[in-house]
Amino acid sequence: MASERVVVIGAGIGGLACAIDLAAAGLSVVVVERAAGPGGKMCELEVAGARIDTGPTVMTLRRVFDDLFETAGAKLADYVTLHPMDLLARHAWRDGTSLDLFADEDASEAAIGAFAGKDNALGYRRFRQASQAIFETLDQSFLHRPLTGPVGLSARIGLSHLHRLHAIRPFTTLWDALGEFFPDPRLRQLFGRYATYCGSSPFQAPATLMLIAHVEQAGVWTVAGGMQRLADGLERLAKSLGVTFHYGCAAERVLTRRGRACGVRLADGNALSADAVVVNADADALPRSPNGRAAPPPGQASLSALTWAVTAEPSGLALSRHNVFFSDDYADEFKDLFGRGKIPRQPTVYICAQDRDGEASAPTGPERLFLLINAPALKGLAPDDAAPMTDPELRQCETQLSHHLHLCGLDLKITPHQARVTTPLDFAQRFPLTGGALYGRATHGWAAAFQRRSARTPTPRLYQAGGGAHPGAGVPMAALSGRLAAHQLILDLSSTRRFHPVAIAGGMSTV
Repeated sequence: MASERVVVIGAGIGGLACAIDLAAAGLSVVVVERAAGPGGKMCELEVAGARIDTGPTVMTLRRVFDDLFETAGAKLADYVTLHPMDLLARHAWRDGTSLDLFADEDASEAAIGAFAGKDNALGYRRFRQASQAIFETLDQSFLHRPLTGPVGLSARIGLSHLHRLHAIRPFTTLWDALGEFFPDPRLRQLFGRYATYCGSSPFQAPATLMLIAHVEQAGVWTVAGGMQRLADGLERLAKSLGVTFHYGCAAERVLTRRGRACGVRLADGNALSADAVVVNADADALPRSPNGRAAPPPGQASLSALTWAVTAEPSGLALSRHNVFFSDDYADEFKDLFGRGKIPRQPTVYICAQDRDGEASAPTGPERLFLLINAPALKGLAPDDAAPMTDPELRQCETQLSHHLHLCGLDLKITPHQARVTTPLDFAQRFPLTGGALYGRATHGWAAAFQRRSARTPTPRLYQAGGGAHPGAGVPMAALSGRLAAHQLILDLSSTRRFHPVAIAGGMSTV
């Protein structure tokens, strides 16, 4: 094994992917994590003796993880069991209507036709084609490559294909673009929700985010035993490659010598020396100035969330695994979130029914549910600047949520004292210097994607990974960020001629 040592701060998905690629290339890797185990925002809580996913609930872009495991000489299927989803999500509105979307595109088109008529079904077909074109344009030229600006992206796409840049529609908002495909405003709501996947507003995010529709149609998987098993599998693979993990071990700051990163000081006062450091954390938490303080990147903080992990007995509308209950006034909902800085008066509610699979029969008795509504991040980065939600405020939110679900056709009988609530302040305390923002900076405006942190930082031998860095938020994107950081680090060490990598992170390029 090479003598070069890398310290990775954070055992989230980006940090795990980075550690695997670095170890597979022959480097000595140490991961320090302030939490008790791996996963970062991919986590689970125990409620009434049951484990409930309270972060990401599905896997998309499976090939990202297949490639990661193959680079390390392993197979994903040997570490986790995946189940493809046939029914992607059930959507409901206060007018009593509901719509299912399926992995089978023809089934979704037929369902949309029955729901909203032929024009909307044909619009869905055109929307699907547009989302596929956007994804195929950006997949290898942007998502899998180091961050670049518009000129660099144009060069990668090639002069003969510059028309594709216009097709990704960076100057049109997602909401406006959806109006060109769907006369029915409910469908604009449904597909506009993709902006919230990266903590943003469909009224401000670019239409480029339509690519998420293609990502979902390409396949959505659940992980047997919960999403935490994916983090556990990545940790197990990393350990098999020689990676060392230290949990309950908070990093206080990155150390530098002669302008280069040379180690990490821990909260207990100890220090770890390193030839390079990777920070797998939200971009706001990365020190950038000589005094070690964080300097937030350009743009507006992304959304936070208010969540409930519960055991409950639902009645009324039959739940699928993934369910969305839309508000009546989507525009006002996002004005509350990003304009007024408060929890919406009528929030859209997401429910993951974790004991269900598509149209499978309902479990008997209470079942595991994860409920989420979007919430604004704290106005300041420090949790000390914000007051916790009071019990009356929380009860009012729960009353509004229950009333909204009832009008959409669903009633929940929540078992008393068997609910765990997580607020934006709780997220801010778990992830320091984020203000509880769960996706880094909001993807608002055409330039937002180019303003993310790149893998290389201005400090030599200091690298960035995570959902707040390029290529963005989400489980597969975080993994790609880790792989990009590993690749850049390996190239930099290779340029010194002191290190000859055994393997380079699969398929990456610095062009």
